[in-house]
Amino acid sequence: MTINPYNKNLIKIYVKELNQGRRIARLKRILRQMGEDTISISPEAKRRQMVEKISREIIENLLTSESENPIVLEIKADLEKEVGMPLIFKYPPPNGDDLHILKKTAKGLEELTPQEKEQILQKLWQITINKVNKTML
Repeated sequence: MTINPYNKNLIKIYVKELNQGRRIARLKRILRQMGEDTISISPEAKRRQMVEKISREIIENLLTSESENPIVLEIKADLEKEVGMPLIFKYPPPNGDDLHILKKTAKGLEELTPQEKEQILQKLWQITINKVNKTML
């Protein structure tokens, strides 16, 4: 039986990866035995973290874009229904760091006052958290 060079190299790489996996497993076992603290998070806390992460993503990215995502559209509709007026979310140039919330009035678009903006953002956060929590499996 002959072994071609390709198979020989493949076997060497496989054996190397097996040994590396064993070393990592040994290192983990040693660290656990040394009393390395492990942090365990309850499934509820993990779910809450994931819901918050998704909600943050929706607020920071999807709301300011013209997304046709049904969840984003529902969140916008719920917020506008609760507030009682149409809102526009924008990150204006040149820096685009600060979220601006505009309301549609008879005079045109007006930027919200800092107090109004804070109230809207709090309502938005609660609506988004609730919506994501309901839709997440």
